[in-house]
Amino acid sequence: MAIGKVTFTKAEREKLAEVLWLLNWISVLTGALLFGLGLFLKVEIHKWQEVMSEQGVLFVPHMLITTGVVACCINFLGGKICLDCADTNKFLRWKLVMMPYVVCTFVFTACVLGGALMCYSIHGQLQESLFLGLRNAMRYYKDTDTPGRCYLKRTLDLLQIQFQCCGNTGYQDWFHVQWISNRYLDMTSSTVVDRLRSNVEGKYLMDGVPFSCCSTLSPRPCIQQQVSNRSAHFNYDRHSQQLNLWVAGCRQALLDHYTGIMQSIGLTVLLIWLFELLVLTGVRYLQTAMENVLRLGDPDSESDGWILENSLAETARSNFNVIKNLGKCYQADDDPNINIPTAAGEQELLSHQVQIPVTS
Repeated sequence: MAIGKVTFTKAEREKLAEVLWLLNWISVLTGALLFGLGLFLKVEIHKWQEVMSEQGVLFVPHMLITTGVVACCINFLGGKICLDCADTNKFLRWKLVMMPYVVCTFVFTACVLGGALMCYSIHGQLQESLFLGLRNAMRYYKDTDTPGRCYLKRTLDLLQIQFQCCGNTGYQDWFHVQWISNRYLDMTSSTVVDRLRSNVEGKYLMDGVPFSCCSTLSPRPCIQQQVSNRSAHFNYDRHSQQLNLWVAGCRQALLDHYTGIMQSIGLTVLLIWLFELLVLTGVRYLQTAMENVLRLGDPDSESDGWILENSLAETARSNFNVIKNLGKCYQADDDPNINIPTAAGEQELLSHQVQIPVTS
């Protein structure tokens, strides 16, 4: 029993072909939109890629870009095919192409759905990438004279100022890394030397943060040194609102930023998928209706169109048998005709036999 069976007249088939031609051209624009969304997401990720680890985050924009290009190509060809399918004679030119085209459209539609789902499922991977990337960036913050790391200080400062954040999970993260280069330390000072010796790894750790952690909303000058020492500052309580440092961590700030972008892109891609699913359904109806017209032999007659000719179970069983039979083609031992001589072969064998004379 066919699934989604619909009967079409000649006028309805022509109308369906014209509508699908228009929808395919709209799909070309949606493909360009997919390409643009992927490119935008790639640019946004590239802005702060220095504070991310290599965790395959760029896979999502690359997939959107590729899917967008493929969508433009497939739907451009689909517009031409659907327009020609309005005429039975022109349909004969595309008859062998229709089924591969439907399969390619189905695969493409599945990729669009996969791209939409990845926009929502990449949250954990993005969080891990930001955590590791920011931890390494803070570790190399002081290496302004090291090739490959000289721009990390500038990147982190811009990040903390723009997103109003400090550290990885909070400003206390700076207490556990040496963010001041040894070049700027006074090695003649006993305080500096004692602090370096007190650390097992020989790092200069202190309860201070870079200037970019200072809040621009604070009514008093920034307190970025001896943050945890209440007695070092006049009328200062680091637990009160007078603490003029950004409290939020940069990992959460960036995560919220990219999550908002991903959710917006994911919703847009999901709507595109629904539209492409509508186009795929229409193309399938047009293909089956036109093939049934050719079977009937009357271009003006009514014809049936469907999504699946048989039920889901029968279709799956039929495809499984096809695959199974293809595998048997390579099993020569199971062929009953192997090693059975034919009549022509026996005559050829007899003609080449040599009679050996017997001598007495």
